[in-house]
Amino acid sequence: MAPPPDLGKTAKLERYNSYIRRVNSTKLLNASSKLLFRATLLIALVLVLFFTLNYPPLSSDHLPHRRSFLSSAFSSAGGAAWEKQVRHSSTPRRPNGFSILVTGAAGFVGSHCSLALKKRGDGVLGLDNFNDYYDPSLKRARESLLQKHQIFIVEGDLNDGPLLTKLFDVVPFTHILHLAAQAGVRYAMQNPQSYVASNIAGFVSLLEVAKSANPQPAIVWASSSSVYGLNTENPFSELHPTDRPASLYAATKKAGEEIAHTYNHIYGLSLTGLRFFTVYGPWGRPDMAYFFFTKDILQGKPIDVYRTHDERDVARDFTYIDDVVRGCLGALDTAEKSTGSGGRKKAPAQLRVYNLGNTSPVPVGRLVATLEALLGTKAKQHVITMPRNGDVPFTHANVSLARRDFGYKPTTDLATGLRKFVKWYVGYYGVQPRAKKETRLGTTSTDNPGESD
Repeated sequence: MAPPPDLGKTAKLERYNSYIRRVNSTKLLNASSKLLFRATLLIALVLVLFFTLNYPPLSSDHLPHRRSFLSSAFSSAGGAAWEKQVRHSSTPRRPNGFSILVTGAAGFVGSHCSLALKKRGDGVLGLDNFNDYYDPSLKRARESLLQKHQIFIVEGDLNDGPLLTKLFDVVPFTHILHLAAQAGVRYAMQNPQSYVASNIAGFVSLLEVAKSANPQPAIVWASSSSVYGLNTENPFSELHPTDRPASLYAATKKAGEEIAHTYNHIYGLSLTGLRFFTVYGPWGRPDMAYFFFTKDILQGKPIDVYRTHDERDVARDFTYIDDVVRGCLGALDTAEKSTGSGGRKKAPAQLRVYNLGNTSPVPVGRLVATLEALLGTKAKQHVITMPRNGDVPFTHANVSLARRDFGYKPTTDLATGLRKFVKWYVGYYGVQPRAKKETRLGTTSTDNPGESD
């Protein structure tokens, strides 16, 4: 007969197994808690890192971020603050004043025209993409100058259709002064697509929005003396043929004139093209000869001076910026209203083209001599034959048509204009000409280079 089971041992075994289960359960709970804690901590660190990178504190240590935030708030299309800036800038302050969209407002001619229009009481809104064709810091400096006069520049591209549409939704512009373009003759050999994108596609994009506006604005826009190309008749007249462009830049400007004719004919847009002749002056473009000659002469670097293939001097009809600005304003003041509405033409509309030049061609050698006198430094000239890069040897404007229609009359000779430019240049870049005294082409004075405008 089997002995009875030992109940004491069974009970002890049960208690031991129960104890083991409780220990294991506790260990599992502790491990789970640690894992959850670590996961929570990891998530928290990720969130802290995310918000730190994307939303920095607005302390003095982060002022650049704060400026960037405010800038984007006012420059991006949309929002109450942005619309308020756009409306305020474009509202005229004189009776019957214009409300003008100035494209290329941070550029050379655009910034000068914007200031002149604002000072006489017109509403001015700028548009510029601040590209890096030349030093964008110069464009930003012009922008700061315009801001002091309550002119707001929207940062955007002509090919941004929704942005243009938004601007016209917010403001019923009476006029457009279209000065935005890819400039420069030689650069077209390096980046031809930029000329097509800006000077053709960008112009069409602007005209597409303008044709559908109600009311349609009158448009004054920048063509170029380059359209005369290989023309040998002089002085250049608006009646001369322009069917032999010497550069892609010239071809895109000529295309712009044909496009303007098309939109005038089909949609009733009032369009005035202005053929600028070698504009120069303070706040100018660094890619222009007078500008980089000044820089290189002051730095003691050699400069390339072109001569034609038949050993003649290259000459340009240098036109001072103030004269060009008066021409632009005269064209705006005499521009008739567009005749279309909502993309439909109702009557024939004004279509014009004018030369804006100085009427006095100057050999490049004389330009260099004038700069040498103003800077008190002899240039290291490297005389070479003009390369076949799209430049033309000679320009000379006939401005009788502009004089007749809006009283255009240039008054600034090259020596006077360069004196003003040099004064601005040495002030802006903080350089000092080697000559303390101003040399006026053979005479001396105790004045600093350049008088007040």
